Amino acid sequence: MKMTYFILVIATIMLSSSCYTTRTAGNSGKVPPGQTKKATGSNSAKPFAPGQQKKH
Repeated sequence: MKMTYFILVIATIMLSSSCYTTRTAGNSGKVPPGQTKKATGSNSAKPFAPGQQKKH
C-alpha cells in the first residue's frame, strides 16, 4: 500500500511540474516602438519604428 501511494505521489509531482515555454507574439525579444519611447523619454515613437528609420 505504501509503495502504491509513493508511486502515485511521484507520478503526480512529475506531471504537475512538467516544463512549458511561453511564446511572445511577433518579434521575439524586441520591444515595440511605443515602449521604447516611454523608456527613453522621447516625445515620438517614430525614430524607433523599423519602417520609419532614415536610410543613409
